[in-house]
Amino acid sequence: MGVPEISNRSEQSANRSGRPTWSRRGILAVLGTVPTVALTGCSGSADASEGTNASAKAAASTKAKAKTPTVSVTPADGTKKADFSSPVEVTVANGTLSTVKVTGNDGSTLAGSFNDARTKWTSTKNPYSGTKYTVTAKPQGADAHTASFVTKSPGETFVGYFTPEANSTSGVGMPVSINFTEAVKDRAAVEKAITVTTEPAVEVVGHWFSDTRLDFRPEEYWAAGTKITLSLRLKDVEGTDGVYGTQSKDVVFHIGRRQVSTVDLAKKTMTVERSGSTLATYPVSGGDSDHTTWSGIMVISERFKQTRMESSTVGLGDEYDISDVPHAQRLTTSGTFIHGNYWASTSVFGSTNTSHGCVGLHDAKGANDSSVAGYKFYNSSMLGDVVVVKNSGEKTVEASNGLNGWNLSWADWTAGSAL
Repeated sequence: MGVPEISNRSEQSANRSGRPTWSRRGILAVLGTVPTVALTGCSGSADASEGTNASAKAAASTKAKAKTPTVSVTPADGTKKADFSSPVEVTVANGTLSTVKVTGNDGSTLAGSFNDARTKWTSTKNPYSGTKYTVTAKPQGADAHTASFVTKSPGETFVGYFTPEANSTSGVGMPVSINFTEAVKDRAAVEKAITVTTEPAVEVVGHWFSDTRLDFRPEEYWAAGTKITLSLRLKDVEGTDGVYGTQSKDVVFHIGRRQVSTVDLAKKTMTVERSGSTLATYPVSGGDSDHTTWSGIMVISERFKQTRMESSTVGLGDEYDISDVPHAQRLTTSGTFIHGNYWASTSVFGSTNTSHGCVGLHDAKGANDSSVAGYKFYNSSMLGDVVVVKNSGEKTVEASNGLNGWNLSWADWTAGSAL
């Protein structure tokens, strides 16, 4: 420590007494330096500087954390029984979303879209039930955020059984008919989830015959060679309260050649037209005056080389029971067939209507004689072929009695759609 200069007088006094004599000014000068040294050596100025730096760093860190993007997913991460009736949502605070991917454990993905600010992503469709989903969301300039959830399974379910069969070929009159295992309350939701498209393209509209039956057809018969695709997207569609569909599939059908047969029961003949030309004309026998045959447009819905027919099944008691009716083709649900007949005299066909409501053609017992009309017509026919009955003395068959929606005008048909 530096020592302040001592005056000459003090030095002289010290020389006389033998010890130093300090002047008051000198003592104060010396003592005055002590606080200065103490403040210099023991001051908190360095600590204050370090504290200021630490506070600045903490503030900067807090500020940095406040600006870090925070991602939220709905349903929340870890949810075990998430709702499947609402879309998946991903939001970000303090940032924007760069990418979002939602993948199910079944390999499916959920598409979606961002809002204009890219702070929110919403799936286009709802997630499927009973599925585990993984959500990977990456904010701009930050690490990706991952979350997962499992959707709950529906309590009650329904399915739709469709006609015709997948990959089958049918006649030009075959509608796409769907029968549901549960009554449908929300017809619009169910019909919206089912589409029928064709090649070549034609408008196809659905018609509800009941709460359990929905058919589809175009305005006119299908064109020969048409490819029909039925798309069922019923999975998780709520058909009625708490009852959900399970199907998500595409089914393809084909339409074969055009064949339309016209039965004139005044003339007792049937003319078979194939692709614009007459293929054959057969003598027939229809229903008698007490059991008249339905008139109108009917579609072959079942075919049997041989089958048993009992009058009791159509409310006619025990009038007949024939175990081996040959070449039987169903036209109505109520029991109208066009079939071969070996038990009536050959002279009946083309001259008298004697049946209980069916249309009969001459045939042979055993269904193996290729020379008779019953065999020939059956052999030329397929499911979905059209049979038109006129001059029968009976009213037009109900459109719902079989696959016979063609009896409705296009206006009446489209009026039966829920869309």
